[in-house]
Amino acid sequence: MKPQDVETFFATLRSANPQPASELEYSSVFELLAAVLLSAQATDVGVNKATKRLFALAPTPQKMLALGVAGIEERIKTIGLYRNKAKNLHEACRILIEQHDGKVPKGREQLEALPGVGRKTANVVLNVAFGEPTMAVDTHIFRVGNRTGLAPGKTPYDVEMKLMKAVREPYRVDAHHWLILHGRYVCVARKPLCWQCRVAPQCSFEPKTAAP
Repeated sequence: MKPQDVETFFATLRSANPQPASELEYSSVFELLAAVLLSAQATDVGVNKATKRLFALAPTPQKMLALGVAGIEERIKTIGLYRNKAKNLHEACRILIEQHDGKVPKGREQLEALPGVGRKTANVVLNVAFGEPTMAVDTHIFRVGNRTGLAPGKTPYDVEMKLMKAVREPYRVDAHHWLILHGRYVCVARKPLCWQCRVAPQCSFEPKTAAP
């Protein structure tokens, strides 16, 4: 995608949604971290249903640790891979308390050292909680980056690096939200809704799908 098309692409998305936000529900940086950790291979809707019960009982690392692995499992068992996620969240809370005074660290290395926290999760926390211009490449962004020609790559890291290079600074903080929402609701996996797409003129995907 040419630089002028990238500019128009994001200007259009910003015009339609000036203040995009995560669809995960949380009320603190810790709850954000926990929700993102639990969201791997799960929908935001499903995670929100589980964390509503979980956060009511354990809104802090200290209370989450006290809940125990079994207690966490009981509240998140509707989420895929819940047993492993419960263990990771419990251990992450222990590390937060012992090494970070119960606070979520602002450094990438410290975040990625927490169990269950990979690059994508760290990018979400750094962006949403601390306002850093990161690109959290999930399946939606990976698909949109490749399908549109915006940032083609064979791996999520490839797409992330190309997005960081292609997207100008004024759009970077919000870019991953726009791309996730676009992939979730318009540029969907099986049949993109090209006839509803505001950025279809900039997109290199062919042939564009027609309205049913």
